[in-house]
Amino acid sequence: MNPVVWTPRPENVARTRIYAFARSLERKYGVTLPDYAALRRFSLERYPEFWSEVWDFCGLIGDRNGSPVVVDQDSIMRARFFPEAKLNFAENLLRRRGEDAEAVTFWREGEVVQRLSFRELDAEVSRLARALQAAGVKPGDRVAGYMPNMPETLIAMLATTAIGAIWSVCSPDLGVNATLDRLGQISPSVLFAADGAWYGGKRFDALAKAKEIAAAIPSLQQVVVIPYLSADSTLDLPNAKTWQEFTASHSSTPISFERFPFNHPVFILYTSGTTGQPKCIVHGAGGTLLQHLKEHQLHFDLQPGERMFRVTTSGWMLWNALVTALASGASIVLADGSPLYPRTDSLFDLIEREKIAVAGVPPALISALKREGLSPRKTHQLSHLKCMVAGGARVSPEEYAFVYEEIQPDVHFTSPSGGTDIIAAFGSGNPIGPCRAGEIQVVALGMKAEIFNADAKPVIGEPGELVCTLPFPSVPLEFWGDKSGERLYESYFAHWPNIWRHGDWAEITENGGFIVHGRSDATLNIKGVRIGTAEIYRQLEAIGEVGESVVVAQDYDNDARSVLFVRMKDAHQLDAAMIEKIRQRIRAFASPRHVPDLILAVADIPKTANGKISEVAVKDAIHGRPVRNLTALSNPQALDLYRNIPQLM
Repeated sequence: MNPVVWTPRPENVARTRIYAFARSLERKYGVTLPDYAALRRFSLERYPEFWSEVWDFCGLIGDRNGSPVVVDQDSIMRARFFPEAKLNFAENLLRRRGEDAEAVTFWREGEVVQRLSFRELDAEVSRLARALQAAGVKPGDRVAGYMPNMPETLIAMLATTAIGAIWSVCSPDLGVNATLDRLGQISPSVLFAADGAWYGGKRFDALAKAKEIAAAIPSLQQVVVIPYLSADSTLDLPNAKTWQEFTASHSSTPISFERFPFNHPVFILYTSGTTGQPKCIVHGAGGTLLQHLKEHQLHFDLQPGERMFRVTTSGWMLWNALVTALASGASIVLADGSPLYPRTDSLFDLIEREKIAVAGVPPALISALKREGLSPRKTHQLSHLKCMVAGGARVSPEEYAFVYEEIQPDVHFTSPSGGTDIIAAFGSGNPIGPCRAGEIQVVALGMKAEIFNADAKPVIGEPGELVCTLPFPSVPLEFWGDKSGERLYESYFAHWPNIWRHGDWAEITENGGFIVHGRSDATLNIKGVRIGTAEIYRQLEAIGEVGESVVVAQDYDNDARSVLFVRMKDAHQLDAAMIEKIRQRIRAFASPRHVPDLILAVADIPKTANGKISEVAVKDAIHGRPVRNLTALSNPQALDLYRNIPQLM
């Protein structure tokens, strides 16, 4: 059992939103909910009542209209929550629109470049919403962005959803073909395009790419250019205007929010595209709001008036999960650029100066701080930082220990796991319970996540397939263009009918913790034994000379063997001694079965635009197969390193 590295102080527990929520349920339903485990049981055994109480307690704005909480409960795919209710997504995020308090801070690599009050944010959204309506945008139309994580991206999303249209965005670090693979499928009528972005102290122009993208989407009626890098930026297209030109003639007086059905589509997000053309996942307004209100208030203890920040691009689900913090009455910090620039610990300058209460910090940053021997607790005042969230990759036990030793000894540290598919989390944080090194604290409230073995039986304390066996409000409405639901069914329900199969190889521990070992499609199956790749990566993280790695299974001699590719750090070589060191580490701290059959040096590792290592692409390359959807990769040229390797012949 992993050691406890943090326990909340009793006086802090009593101040949390989740504590108050549990007490409200006790009073209303005559139940006793002394701890998180009891509250989670209630959320599953009485899940219609649970989601109804989340609506009320977390303050979702809308008309219930006497709606049942959920209909068609016998089918996870077909179940619909609050079918008679109506709401407006943007209205919920702009709930403080008459206030002069700060709503948005925009940070770019070491400096704050813009601040917006709630009143100013509302004025910008109102003006843009009217401009979109004047351009002919109607409810259900798609509005797209090719923009970094900046205030205009937030404003464009809010204006789009305010009038019932659907928002979808790609970050400008995504290539032209990859962007067209996504936005080209949904036929947007308007495209917002920034002229570039910043990263590592450098400006990266995006106008040429934006022009190529806009010219290739025939449905576009309007292109709106945001001059971010240069005030003189324009897009040489007949239907292009600058942001200022597009909004100049429209009023900034508050708009009247039309309320749409609870399941009205609000976002289109995309799968990574490493196994084919990206799937366009359509998410509903109500389900997204309910999940994020629950996550922020109950799992992160985000309180009204506090500030939240997460390192994310605009095209990652974490962006959606950041901006919805506005619906909890919080302020948010948006950021463009590298979190490691100009110094590895620069992000903590921001956390200190802006007094951020809930900060999303990538695991890679924690690793970099640890590797460089930095100690933010000694160089920064971080007493206001009460919750630190690390998402997107697994955090090792050593990194958990580092957080408490060198960042904030009394911080609630959580590493949620869920994803784009559900725009929510299966594993999340618990501000009233202990944190164990290397484990996501708990399975999230209202989510009946279980681990199935090969016989489809739920197991505890051993790895298996992550599934969900009860309806939840953020099941995707559809894949765009898949009105029959066939592709949605095949993606999540075909393996076990009426069971959501998430595609993660995971584990629920004896103490209720949650561990993700890797993706099911990347799980190694060597001589009949299934091994999660994360179990191998975790051991390599402890070897300082290793930079990055990728492990895949190669078809070999009528069976399979595991091949580990290692990119060494500068000045280090993968010689015989290092190979033996890697083998010994994996054998001692994982198991002999985890030790790769081959360990080979490589100069680069292919990654998706979100920075995730693409094991599937490597596996295709070493087998001489066409790599499925090269456009999903940020560095497709790296695959040349994996073809025709003599040791694999």
